[in-house]
Amino acid sequence: MPSPTLSEIQALARAPMAAVDALIRRRLASDVVLINQVAEYIVGAGGKRLRPMLLLLASGAAGGEAAIDARAHQLAAVVEFIHTATLLHDDVVDESDMRRGRRTANAVWGNAASVLVGDFLYSRSFQLMVELQRMEVMQILADTTNRIAEGEVLQLLHIRNPDTDEAAYLRVIERKTAVLFAAATRLGGLLAGAPAKQVDALEAFGLDLGYAFQIADDVLDYAADADVLGKNIGDDLAEGKATLPLIHAIAHSDAATSARLREIVSAGDAEALDEVVAAIRATGGLDYSRARADEYAARAEAALSALPVNAYTDALRGLARYAVSREV
Repeated sequence: MPSPTLSEIQALARAPMAAVDALIRRRLASDVVLINQVAEYIVGAGGKRLRPMLLLLASGAAGGEAAIDARAHQLAAVVEFIHTATLLHDDVVDESDMRRGRRTANAVWGNAASVLVGDFLYSRSFQLMVELQRMEVMQILADTTNRIAEGEVLQLLHIRNPDTDEAAYLRVIERKTAVLFAAATRLGGLLAGAPAKQVDALEAFGLDLGYAFQIADDVLDYAADADVLGKNIGDDLAEGKATLPLIHAIAHSDAATSARLREIVSAGDAEALDEVVAAIRATGGLDYSRARADEYAARAEAALSALPVNAYTDALRGLARYAVSREV
């Protein structure tokens, strides 16, 4: 039986996601006008809202439609606030000027406003989670935001570092991406009152999905069309990030090419993009990276065997397939 498509998954989650979006806008409100402007700009940019949708689908997978209640809506909003805060901070650190096909908040309002509104979103997310008065929930989200912060610093240590290997790369994306996916799916299971085995399986699913999603995203940075992707191709290179396709090329090129690639990473030389792409293709870096993403997606799917068979579990399975087949 084929897995549902992204549009079918979004249709399944449409009603609760509409409730989440309404809650997000209500709880974004501040009497400080600039906070409203910046927060609405980035939240209103759209996107797939994948992380909050994961929480809702995990609740449904573990407990059926009835489990996707007001508490799930509130925690889904928390997850989206945390993610949005990280985007604001990331774009400042990376000096990015484009995201999802339009100017970043820092390009419009400046770095100071972006960082401070990111801080507002973090603190608002903690206000929301405290309202639920569940220590286990607060522990998960406190640990997760701490791990994300560690990931930001860890990535900073690897900027323009040609010695970054695959293991170091995976440690960064675990903290920067995968842990929030895992928190979303674990929280969904907890809210549904699922047995510990199912909650653990949902967390494992989310973690592996996060790895698959980020590796696939890093492939797109060298393989996608800029207009379709909504950001500049080669941004990772310009920012001095050695992601898996380039790490593989450095490790598997001849000595002269490898030395040249290391120079390019050290300089963050975006002008050398064609040279880098040629080396990545020559060494099979894109195919290797896609295969690694596929491995994580397969592991994510396998974790779902512990869950009841229903439309929500099928939707999670579909997201694992989507993570590695998307073009944006």
